[in-house]
Amino acid sequence: MSDIIKIRGNSTKSLGQLLHGLGKPFSPGETVGIKIHWGERGNAGFLPPRYTREIVRWLRESGIEPFVFDTTVLYSGGRRTAADSLETAAQHGFTEEYLGCPVRIGDGMDGRDLEEIPAGFRHFSTVQVASIIRKADGFVIFSHFKGHLGSGFGGAVKNISMGLASRAQKQRMHADAHPVLKPGKCNRCGLCAEICPAGAAILPEDGDPMYDLKICIGCSQCIALCPKSALKIFWDSDETVFQEKLVETAAALWNQIGRRTVVINGLIGILSECDCMPGKYPVIAEDFGFICGCHPVAVDEASLLQIGAEPFDQAHPRIPWRRQFDYAREIGFTL
Repeated sequence: MSDIIKIRGNSTKSLGQLLHGLGKPFSPGETVGIKIHWGERGNAGFLPPRYTREIVRWLRESGIEPFVFDTTVLYSGGRRTAADSLETAAQHGFTEEYLGCPVRIGDGMDGRDLEEIPAGFRHFSTVQVASIIRKADGFVIFSHFKGHLGSGFGGAVKNISMGLASRAQKQRMHADAHPVLKPGKCNRCGLCAEICPAGAAILPEDGDPMYDLKICIGCSQCIALCPKSALKIFWDSDETVFQEKLVETAAALWNQIGRRTVVINGLIGILSECDCMPGKYPVIAEDFGFICGCHPVAVDEASLLQIGAEPFDQAHPRIPWRRQFDYAREIGFTL
């Protein structure tokens, strides 16, 4: 497969044409996991399941046994537990009957199907990841390319990093992010206290909410869902550290799975926020189609080049997302 392949169009036919142009990167009889994000409950922006079904069909045509998977998450909602996540997947149309293959949780039904893998980087000497990486002969990383509150954009690197990490590793990446209240913005609705998975947000009888940063896990859900946009992220460390942690976790995982993995970004329904947030968010760029390659950094760079940086800079000003690419080169996480 060549480094980067692009195709315009938002139809399954367009995706099918791209897939058939790849040749056969996997062998008949092999098992291949398709890493996707089936959207948080109440989210309206995730890539519809028809695209994933097209990838399943393409694999099965070559005698390959696919399965679709995601992992559990830090924050409250419809994907915190494996049972809830599978229910959310089904509500969004990602069922075995529709897709034509099993739908699984990568870190197990109890969230403990994990392993520690070597990293050897500045922030992480090891990273904890879902053991699903040992349960397939290869992978397709299928990512929705869109904006993101903390990383500026979300694509292949984030889908690997956050998407294959354990909940503990997710927390380690988020550990430096905490909420800070903007003066005069809060209407005391209490949503932050209601949704905080750690109980760090407290709404007193009188006055503004308070946040116990000693127990805050940094998931940023309160910031993302505040209806008055009354919260902002405070970084305990340099704000580029989160970008570097994302890259380190993805790089460690890529060292384990990269030789047997295809990366596809869907540049369709490019919204300001991630599929992990419930609600509807504005479109920030026109659809392009699909971009595929054999390395997540290259595919994300090609995606940004195709769309342009401006939509992401406008949606998330001051987020130093470019650090992801600089740091990837510094640590040798490149083609």
